[in-house]
Amino acid sequence: MNKVIDIILQMRRLDGELPKREQRVADFVLANLEQAAYLRQSEIARAAGVSDATVNRFCISLGCEGFRDFKIRLTQSVAVSLQYLGGPGNDNSVSDQLVVQVFGALVDTLNLVRQQLDSEAIEAAIDLLAGARRIAFFGVGGGSANVAREGANRFFRLGVPAEAHADGYFQRMLASTLDKGDLVFAISQSGSPAELLDSVAIAKQYGVKSISLTKRGSELAHATDVAIEIDIPEDHDIYKPSASRLAYIAIIDVLAAGTARRRPEQVKEYLRRIRTSLVPLSSDPGPKPIGD
Repeated sequence: MNKVIDIILQMRRLDGELPKREQRVADFVLANLEQAAYLRQSEIARAAGVSDATVNRFCISLGCEGFRDFKIRLTQSVAVSLQYLGGPGNDNSVSDQLVVQVFGALVDTLNLVRQQLDSEAIEAAIDLLAGARRIAFFGVGGGSANVAREGANRFFRLGVPAEAHADGYFQRMLASTLDKGDLVFAISQSGSPAELLDSVAIAKQYGVKSISLTKRGSELAHATDVAIEIDIPEDHDIYKPSASRLAYIAIIDVLAAGTARRRPEQVKEYLRRIRTSLVPLSSDPGPKPIGD
């Protein structure tokens, strides 16, 4: 039997297909998700007007091993899902209100992060980055993987071979090929992905230094040589993109600017070459961003 991950979806999917008494259990649970997650089997049976055995059969019909398995999966699902169930729908906010909300959250987040940054950690990270022969940026998931790509995009322009990878399997393989002088830069808002922890450990056994940009006090922060630790509370508005990824990118920009100033002549030459390579693509030779 396949394990059920989304128990709420499974109950909805089987709506009308369950035996009548089991359907009464499903109706009660779906109507009282937060309460049902903490009720005993007998309490659910009594509330739905069925026997304990019916509740157990209901759990098995969903694909669970029994009530205990159902209870665990329901509790986990409810903890994640409640913020997305019910609540406000489309409030028809006008565009200027949305601009204020999104930009306001970004400004607030950047100010919060600026107050949390440890100047000693920033300096130590810049020291490692400026002396690196090669930098491997690692991130997993959507936000951290995008920040890792932005890191590689910033640092190759400074004349430092830089790459970004989001595949955990590949990260482990690449980490095993690194050597002294190379650098792992691991990015994670939670600081707990096993892929990153394993990759840092693999690289470390070959004498490779590591930096993390992650949650304060996390496993990843403790695993790396230098940790840039910040705490960013997530916005309760589920429709608004998280501002944390932009704060992470701002930190990458700080590190890139600091690294550039440690090797000014080399960086100026690389930037000149890049800008020259782009001249044929535009008739305007004036100041422009490096790239489009």
